Amino acid sequence: MHSGWQVLVDGGRIVAAGPSLAVPAGAQRIALPGQTLLPGFIEGHSHLLLHPYDAVPWDDQVLKESEAYRVARAVVHAKDTLMAGFTTVRDLGTEGAGNADVGLKRAINEGLIPGPRMIIATRAIVASGSYAPKNDAHPVPQGAEEADGPNLVSAVRRQIGAGADVVKLYGDYRWRPGEGSRPTFSQAEIAAAVAAAHDAGRPVAVHANTAEAMRRASAAGVEVIEHGGEGDAATFTLMAKNRTVLCPTLAAGEAIARYRGWNGQEPAPADVQQDRATFQLAMKAGVPICMGGDVGVFAHGENAREMLAMAKAGMSNAAVLTAATAGNARYFGLNDRGSVAPGLLADLVAVPGDPLADLSIVARVQFVMKGGVVMKTAP
Repeated sequence: MHSGWQVLVDGGRIVAAGPSLAVPAGAQRIALPGQTLLPGFIEGHSHLLLHPYDAVPWDDQVLKESEAYRVARAVVHAKDTLMAGFTTVRDLGTEGAGNADVGLKRAINEGLIPGPRMIIATRAIVASGSYAPKNDAHPVPQGAEEADGPNLVSAVRRQIGAGADVVKLYGDYRWRPGEGSRPTFSQAEIAAAVAAAHDAGRPVAVHANTAEAMRRASAAGVEVIEHGGEGDAATFTLMAKNRTVLCPTLAAGEAIARYRGWNGQEPAPADVQQDRATFQLAMKAGVPICMGGDVGVFAHGENAREMLAMAKAGMSNAAVLTAATAGNARYFGLNDRGSVAPGLLADLVAVPGDPLADLSIVARVQFVMKGGVVMKTAP
């Protein structure tokens, strides 16, 4: 952190950063006294087309809410996300809303609606019979595209052709309600999907909670593993060796515990404590860790809950801030953002005070600039 620095922005990019900059004639000055200026936060795991399940269950959102209604809600979610200081989101699947994220991303990019820059996965891909909703009597629409074997490669290509920036696979899931998660795709299937995605210049993210599914995904060369709640020391050692990134989504686990009655006080429920212990194992092994909360399980605009959960689980405030900015930019191949440096996008946020001393202030963003345009300023 630097006291008294200035940032010069022109044409949507950062031109200079440092003390006592030469100010061009006619430049607009924005003073942020007592605040800390940071790169725009990058949300690593979002579902803008979902909203909290304690209000409307996931199955009902997928089966009973029309795509038009879900898109209308997503427009509000996108604005809430941006106003919270998250200028980029990696949105990992529409969960039954088809390719609606393609249109949402386009509307944001064209300036029709306010929202973050989006990295999208379109429908995501699941093994046949493994996902949900479940219905014993009749086939029902699924929350992702089903594909297996050679058809899996076709699905990867189909989703990329539809607009996917990242390919998302569900490497494990609950085959029947009440069961624990089990691997769904073989390592060979994941490797084939990765090869097809990489040929098209797209990274691969894999939902995986079980150690075996995590092992298969890392060995197959995926970029990011989502959740990883049952990872063990051996799995994290492999991930560290392969530089496979973990997106731990601690806030989603905390939100589900709150659905079940937890008031947020310590000691936390056993599931939350287990997530924290697993997170600490990953850090100890040297696994690269992104910041992503699986927001949609909890309310959009409250994305900072994941940052606070990471700190509660033992990550330093500085490391959390890095994960949410330069770290996520690096892990997602976003070379044009994530730092306050000349040549990068002028995506900037300001918080009241020093987040190294009090990380909770990241939930009280006062100022948001996206591409050099002021989107929010405190009254």
